[in-house]
Amino acid sequence: MTAATISPARAWMLAARPRTLPAALAPVIVGTALALRDSAFAPGPAIAAVLVALLLQIGANFANDVFDFRRGADTAERLGPTRVTQSGLIAERQVLAATIAVILLAAIAGFYLVLRGGVPILVLGIAAIIATLAYTGGPFPLAYNGLGEVFVLIFFGFVAVAGTYYVQSLQLTATALACAIPVGALVTNILVVNNLRDLETDRRAGKRTLAVRFGRAGTQLEYLALMIVAYLTPPLLWLTGALGPWTLLTWLTLPLAARLVRQTRQETGRALNKTLGGTAQLELLFSILFAIGILLSRR
Repeated sequence: MTAATISPARAWMLAARPRTLPAALAPVIVGTALALRDSAFAPGPAIAAVLVALLLQIGANFANDVFDFRRGADTAERLGPTRVTQSGLIAERQVLAATIAVILLAAIAGFYLVLRGGVPILVLGIAAIIATLAYTGGPFPLAYNGLGEVFVLIFFGFVAVAGTYYVQSLQLTATALACAIPVGALVTNILVVNNLRDLETDRRAGKRTLAVRFGRAGTQLEYLALMIVAYLTPPLLWLTGALGPWTLLTWLTLPLAARLVRQTRQETGRALNKTLGGTAQLELLFSILFAIGILLSRR
Protein backbone atom coordinates (compact mmCIF):
# COMPACT_ATOMS: atom_id res chain seq x y z
CA MET A 1 0.00 0.00 0.00
CA THR A 2 1.12 3.55 -0.74
CA ALA A 3 -0.09 7.01 0.23
CA ALA A 4 -1.64 7.33 -3.23
CA THR A 5 -3.85 4.27 -2.83
CA ILE A 6 -5.12 4.64 0.73
CA SER A 7 -7.04 7.38 2.54
CA PRO A 8 -5.56 9.25 5.53
CA ALA A 9 -8.32 7.89 7.77
CA ARG A 10 -7.50 4.32 6.73
CA ALA A 11 -3.80 4.97 7.26
CA TRP A 12 -4.39 6.16 10.83
CA MET A 13 -6.58 3.12 11.43
CA LEU A 14 -3.69 0.92 10.32
CA ALA A 15 -1.38 2.78 12.70
CA ALA A 16 -3.78 2.32 15.63
CA ARG A 17 -4.02 -1.44 14.87
CA PRO A 18 -7.54 -2.00 16.23
CA ARG A 19 -7.09 -5.78 16.24
CA THR A 20 -4.68 -5.40 19.16
CA LEU A 21 -7.22 -3.57 21.33
CA PRO A 22 -8.86 -6.70 22.80
CA ALA A 23 -5.49 -7.37 24.45
CA ALA A 24 -5.98 -4.14 26.40
CA LEU A 25 -9.69 -4.63 27.05
CA ALA A 26 -9.68 -8.25 28.29
CA PRO A 27 -7.79 -7.61 31.56
CA VAL A 28 -10.16 -4.76 32.46
CA ILE A 29 -13.13 -7.10 31.91
CA VAL A 30 -11.68 -9.63 34.36
CA GLY A 31 -10.73 -7.00 36.94
CA THR A 32 -14.20 -5.46 36.76
CA ALA A 33 -15.84 -8.89 37.13
CA LEU A 34 -13.86 -9.39 40.33
CA ALA A 35 -15.08 -6.03 41.62
CA LEU A 36 -18.67 -6.96 40.80
CA ARG A 37 -18.25 -10.29 42.55
CA ASP A 38 -17.06 -8.54 45.69
CA SER A 39 -19.86 -5.92 45.52
CA ALA A 40 -17.22 -3.25 44.90
CA PHE A 41 -18.08 -2.23 41.33
CA ALA A 42 -17.56 1.50 40.68
CA PRO A 43 -18.67 2.64 37.19
CA GLY A 44 -16.50 5.77 37.02
CA PRO A 45 -13.19 4.03 37.73
CA ALA A 46 -14.21 1.09 35.52
CA ILE A 47 -14.82 3.39 32.53
CA ALA A 48 -11.61 5.31 33.22
CA ALA A 49 -9.66 2.03 33.36
CA VAL A 50 -11.05 1.07 29.95
CA LEU A 51 -10.05 4.44 28.47
CA VAL A 52 -6.53 4.31 29.93
CA ALA A 53 -5.99 0.73 28.73
CA LEU A 54 -7.17 1.44 25.18
CA LEU A 55 -5.30 4.75 24.88
CA LEU A 56 -2.02 3.28 26.14
CA GLN A 57 -2.36 0.38 23.71
CA ILE A 58 -2.90 2.77 20.81
CA GLY A 59 -0.03 4.94 22.03
CA ALA A 60 2.22 1.88 22.18
CA ASN A 61 1.21 0.93 18.64
CA PHE A 62 2.07 4.41 17.36
CA ALA A 63 5.38 4.43 19.25
CA ASN A 64 6.37 0.99 17.97
CA ASP A 65 5.57 2.09 14.42
CA VAL A 66 8.05 4.95 14.68
CA PHE A 67 10.79 3.39 16.78
CA ASP A 68 10.91 0.06 14.92
CA PHE A 69 11.31 2.05 11.70
CA ARG A 70 14.10 4.15 13.17
CA ARG A 71 15.94 1.05 14.38
CA GLY A 72 15.63 -0.73 11.03
CA ALA A 73 13.38 -3.54 12.27
CA ASP A 74 10.61 -2.57 9.83
CA THR A 75 11.65 -3.01 6.22
CA ALA A 76 10.06 -4.00 2.93
CA GLU A 77 10.54 -7.62 4.07
CA ARG A 78 8.11 -7.15 6.98
CA LEU A 79 5.76 -10.15 7.39
CA GLY A 80 3.21 -8.54 9.68
CA PRO A 81 0.52 -5.91 9.08
CA THR A 82 1.53 -2.71 7.28
CA ARG A 83 3.46 -0.20 9.37
CA VAL A 84 2.57 3.33 8.30
CA THR A 85 5.96 4.96 8.93
CA GLN A 86 7.97 2.36 7.04
CA SER A 87 5.53 2.31 4.13
CA GLY A 88 5.40 6.09 3.86
CA LEU A 89 1.67 6.31 4.53
CA ILE A 90 2.16 8.80 7.37
CA ALA A 91 5.19 10.99 8.07
CA GLU A 92 7.37 9.95 11.00
CA ARG A 93 6.93 13.29 12.79
CA GLN A 94 3.13 12.96 12.57
CA VAL A 95 3.12 9.49 14.09
CA LEU A 96 5.44 10.65 16.86
CA ALA A 97 3.17 13.65 17.57
CA ALA A 98 0.16 11.33 17.67
CA THR A 99 2.01 9.08 20.13
CA ILE A 100 2.55 11.98 22.51
CA ALA A 101 -1.05 13.20 22.12
CA VAL A 102 -2.58 9.80 22.85
CA ILE A 103 -0.35 9.23 25.88
CA LEU A 104 -1.34 12.66 27.21
CA LEU A 105 -5.00 11.70 26.83
CA ALA A 106 -4.28 8.48 28.73
CA ALA A 107 -2.61 10.53 31.47
CA ILE A 108 -5.67 12.79 31.73
CA ALA A 109 -7.99 9.81 32.12
CA GLY A 110 -5.49 8.26 34.51
CA PHE A 111 -5.47 11.37 36.71
CA TYR A 112 -9.01 10.50 37.76
CA LEU A 113 -7.79 7.04 38.78
CA VAL A 114 -4.94 8.63 40.76
CA LEU A 115 -7.49 10.76 42.64
CA ARG A 116 -9.37 7.55 43.37
CA GLY A 117 -6.49 5.19 44.17
CA GLY A 118 -3.75 7.49 45.39
CA VAL A 119 0.03 7.09 45.25
CA PRO A 120 0.09 3.39 44.19
CA ILE A 121 -1.90 4.22 41.05
CA LEU A 122 0.29 7.26 40.35
CA VAL A 123 3.43 5.10 40.51
CA LEU A 124 1.90 2.40 38.30
CA GLY A 125 0.65 4.99 35.83
CA ILE A 126 4.05 6.63 35.45
CA ALA A 127 5.67 3.21 35.09
CA ALA A 128 3.13 2.22 32.43
CA ILE A 129 3.79 5.37 30.38
CA ILE A 130 7.56 4.93 30.62
CA ALA A 131 7.27 1.27 29.64
CA THR A 132 5.00 2.15 26.70
CA LEU A 133 7.69 4.42 25.26
CA ALA A 134 10.61 2.23 26.33
CA TYR A 135 9.16 -0.90 24.72
CA THR A 136 10.87 -0.08 21.42
CA GLY A 137 12.28 3.40 22.18
CA GLY A 138 14.95 4.90 24.38
CA PRO A 139 18.52 3.78 25.09
CA PHE A 140 17.47 0.31 26.32
CA PRO A 141 14.36 -0.77 24.36
CA LEU A 142 12.70 -3.65 26.16
CA ALA A 143 11.61 -5.49 23.02
CA TYR A 144 15.15 -5.41 21.61
CA ASN A 145 16.66 -6.90 24.75
CA GLY A 146 14.44 -9.91 25.34
CA LEU A 147 12.20 -8.19 27.91
CA GLY A 148 9.06 -7.80 25.80
CA GLU A 149 7.30 -10.77 27.37
CA VAL A 150 8.13 -9.54 30.88
CA PHE A 151 6.67 -6.12 30.08
CA VAL A 152 3.47 -7.60 28.65
CA LEU A 153 2.97 -10.07 31.51
CA ILE A 154 3.42 -7.36 34.14
CA PHE A 155 1.41 -4.53 32.58
CA PHE A 156 -1.26 -6.43 30.63
CA GLY A 157 -1.56 -9.07 33.32
CA PHE A 158 -0.93 -8.06 36.91
CA VAL A 159 -1.19 -4.27 36.59
CA ALA A 160 -4.22 -4.29 34.29
CA VAL A 161 -6.29 -6.93 36.12
CA ALA A 162 -5.32 -6.16 39.72
CA GLY A 163 -5.15 -2.42 39.03
CA THR A 164 -8.67 -2.39 37.61
CA TYR A 165 -9.88 -4.24 40.67
CA TYR A 166 -7.98 -1.94 43.02
CA VAL A 167 -9.33 1.36 41.65
CA GLN A 168 -12.85 0.06 42.18
CA SER A 169 -12.53 -1.82 45.48
CA LEU A 170 -9.57 0.16 46.94
CA GLN A 171 -8.02 -3.09 48.08
CA LEU A 172 -5.67 -5.67 46.63
CA THR A 173 -6.35 -9.36 47.15
CA ALA A 174 -4.48 -12.56 46.43
CA THR A 175 -7.41 -13.66 44.24
CA ALA A 176 -7.09 -10.57 42.06
CA LEU A 177 -3.38 -11.23 41.57
CA ALA A 178 -4.03 -14.91 40.82
CA CYS A 179 -6.71 -14.04 38.25
CA ALA A 180 -4.15 -11.89 36.45
CA ILE A 181 -1.99 -14.94 35.72
CA PRO A 182 -4.04 -16.61 32.94
CA VAL A 183 -4.94 -13.28 31.33
CA GLY A 184 -1.31 -12.20 31.36
CA ALA A 185 -0.15 -15.55 30.02
CA LEU A 186 -2.50 -15.42 27.05
CA VAL A 187 -1.79 -11.81 26.14
CA THR A 188 1.92 -12.60 26.36
CA ASN A 189 1.35 -15.39 23.85
CA ILE A 190 0.19 -12.77 21.34
CA LEU A 191 3.70 -11.32 21.51
CA VAL A 192 5.26 -14.80 21.40
CA VAL A 193 3.55 -15.54 18.07
CA ASN A 194 4.53 -12.12 16.75
CA ASN A 195 8.18 -12.78 17.62
CA LEU A 196 8.05 -16.31 16.22
CA ARG A 197 6.78 -14.93 12.91
CA ASP A 198 9.46 -12.22 12.81
CA LEU A 199 12.30 -14.38 14.09
CA GLU A 200 14.52 -14.10 11.01
CA THR A 201 13.87 -10.43 10.23
CA ASP A 202 14.39 -9.52 13.89
CA ARG A 203 17.68 -11.42 13.96
CA ARG A 204 18.93 -9.50 10.93
CA ALA A 205 17.84 -6.19 12.51
CA GLY A 206 19.65 -6.97 15.79
CA LYS A 207 16.38 -7.22 17.70
CA ARG A 208 17.24 -9.82 20.36
CA THR A 209 13.77 -11.02 21.29
CA LEU A 210 13.36 -14.24 23.26
CA ALA A 211 12.49 -15.91 19.96
CA VAL A 212 15.85 -14.86 18.54
CA ARG A 213 17.61 -16.00 21.72
CA PHE A 214 15.76 -19.33 22.15
CA GLY A 215 15.22 -20.24 18.49
CA ARG A 216 12.09 -21.62 16.86
CA ALA A 217 11.76 -24.76 19.01
CA GLY A 218 12.26 -22.79 22.23
CA THR A 219 9.65 -20.23 21.23
CA GLN A 220 7.15 -22.95 20.37
CA LEU A 221 7.74 -24.43 23.83
CA GLU A 222 7.28 -20.99 25.42
CA TYR A 223 3.90 -20.64 23.68
CA LEU A 224 2.79 -24.08 24.90
CA ALA A 225 4.00 -23.42 28.46
CA LEU A 226 2.03 -20.17 28.68
CA MET A 227 -1.07 -21.98 27.42
CA ILE A 228 -0.68 -24.62 30.12
CA VAL A 229 -0.30 -21.94 32.81
CA ALA A 230 -3.44 -20.17 31.58
CA TYR A 231 -5.62 -23.27 31.59
CA LEU A 232 -4.35 -24.70 34.88
CA THR A 233 -5.04 -21.49 36.84
CA PRO A 234 -8.90 -21.63 36.85
CA PRO A 235 -9.13 -25.16 38.30
CA LEU A 236 -6.48 -24.29 40.88
CA LEU A 237 -8.53 -21.25 41.91
CA TRP A 238 -11.53 -23.56 42.28
CA LEU A 239 -9.67 -26.27 44.20
CA THR A 240 -8.22 -23.72 46.63
CA GLY A 241 -11.66 -22.23 47.25
CA ALA A 242 -10.81 -18.80 45.86
CA LEU A 243 -13.47 -19.10 43.14
CA GLY A 244 -16.20 -21.54 42.18
CA PRO A 245 -16.24 -24.30 39.55
CA TRP A 246 -17.80 -21.92 37.00
CA THR A 247 -14.28 -20.68 36.20
CA LEU A 248 -13.91 -23.95 34.27
CA LEU A 249 -16.06 -22.32 31.57
CA THR A 250 -12.70 -21.14 30.25
CA TRP A 251 -11.99 -24.72 29.18
CA LEU A 252 -14.61 -24.35 26.46
CA THR A 253 -11.86 -22.56 24.53
CA LEU A 254 -9.45 -25.50 24.76
CA PRO A 255 -10.11 -26.70 21.17
CA LEU A 256 -9.12 -23.28 19.85
CA ALA A 257 -6.02 -23.25 22.07
CA ALA A 258 -4.99 -26.72 20.83
CA ARG A 259 -5.41 -25.62 17.22
CA LEU A 260 -3.25 -22.55 17.81
CA VAL A 261 -0.50 -24.58 19.49
CA ARG A 262 -0.52 -26.89 16.48
CA GLN A 263 -0.25 -23.92 14.11
CA THR A 264 2.83 -22.59 15.90
CA ARG A 265 4.50 -25.91 15.20
CA GLN A 266 3.39 -26.23 11.59
CA GLU A 267 3.41 -22.67 10.21
CA THR A 268 6.18 -20.16 9.63
CA GLY A 269 6.49 -16.59 8.44
CA ARG A 270 3.44 -14.76 7.13
CA ALA A 271 1.19 -17.79 7.69
CA LEU A 272 1.50 -17.10 11.43
CA ASN A 273 -0.54 -13.91 11.02
CA LYS A 274 -3.62 -16.13 11.26
CA THR A 275 -2.26 -17.65 14.48
CA LEU A 276 -1.58 -14.17 15.82
CA GLY A 277 -5.18 -13.11 15.22
CA GLY A 278 -6.44 -16.38 16.66
CA THR A 279 -4.39 -15.90 19.83
CA ALA A 280 -5.90 -12.43 20.32
CA GLN A 281 -9.39 -13.91 19.84
CA LEU A 282 -8.57 -16.66 22.33
CA GLU A 283 -7.47 -14.17 24.97
CA LEU A 284 -10.71 -12.21 24.63
CA LEU A 285 -12.96 -15.31 24.63
CA PHE A 286 -11.10 -16.84 27.57
CA SER A 287 -11.32 -13.58 29.53
CA ILE A 288 -15.05 -13.19 28.88
CA LEU A 289 -15.75 -16.76 30.01
CA PHE A 290 -13.42 -16.26 32.98
CA ALA A 291 -15.33 -13.10 33.91
CA ILE A 292 -18.64 -14.96 33.68
CA GLY A 293 -17.25 -17.72 35.89
CA ILE A 294 -16.06 -15.13 38.40
CA LEU A 295 -19.51 -13.50 38.49
CA LEU A 296 -21.21 -16.86 38.96
CA SER A 297 -18.87 -17.40 41.92
CA ARG A 298 -20.24 -14.26 43.53
CA ARG A 299 -20.29 -14.30 47.31
